[in-house]
Amino acid sequence: MASSSSPQFEFVTLVSGDGFEFVIPRSTACISGTIRRMLEPSSKFSEALTGRCTLENISGIVLEKVCEYFCYNEKNKNQGNVPDMDIPPELCLELLMAADYLDT
Repeated sequence: MASSSSPQFEFVTLVSGDGFEFVIPRSTACISGTIRRMLEPSSKFSEALTGRCTLENISGIVLEKVCEYFCYNEKNKNQGNVPDMDIPPELCLELLMAADYLDT
């Protein structure tokens, strides 16, 4: 197996703009196209070297719900008739903006 200049991490840390940190499996985080591109070993991004993605424009409460969605999606990806996640109405707009930014 050829060695890469960038290490591969089993878990990654997602950091919100207000400093909250969430550690989730890399495969789960890579549901997001943005995060997947940040972590690609061939990329020149520092996130590929550190396994730590800082998302300055996403608050901790929104990032927590995003991580919950990533895990919910990963857990239920091969199942039918999966119930919708509970989303507080006051977070809907911010979650839509985060989903667009994260390419989710």
